[in-house]
Amino acid sequence: MWFVLALLSAVFAALTSILAKVGIDGVNSNLATAIRTAVVLVMAWGMVFITNTHSGIVDISKKSWLFLILSGLATGVSWLCYYKALQIGDASKVVPIDKLSVVITLVLAFVFLKESFTIKSVIGCILIGIGTLVMVL
Repeated sequence: MWFVLALLSAVFAALTSILAKVGIDGVNSNLATAIRTAVVLVMAWGMVFITNTHSGIVDISKKSWLFLILSGLATGVSWLCYYKALQIGDASKVVPIDKLSVVITLVLAFVFLKESFTIKSVIGCILIGIGTLVMVL
C-alpha cells in the first residue's frame, strides 16, 4: 500500500508543478504560495474531520509538536523558493533540481535517523545527481 500511495504522491506532485506553472503566470509567487497553502490547509483539516481524528490533537507530545512545526516551516520555505523558481525558470529545469531533495533526504536519513545507506542507495543518489545535471545543462 505504501508503494501505491508514494506513486500517487509522485503523480500529484508532477501535476502540482504543471498546474502551478500555468497558474502562477502574472501572479506574485508569494501570493500564489499563500493561495496554494490555504487550499492545502482546508483540504488537510477536512480530511482530519472526515476521518474523525481531530480528537487526537490533545495526545500529541511536545516533541512531536516541535518537529511538526519545524517540518511545517521547512515546507513553507521550500514552497516559497519553489514557486519563485518556477515563476522565473522553466518547469523542466526547476523540477529536476527540486527533486534533488531525494538525494538530500537519503543522506539526512542516514546521518540523523541511522537508516541504512547501501550500495544501491549510493548508486541511486549518483544516478539522480547525474540525471539532474543532464536535464538542466
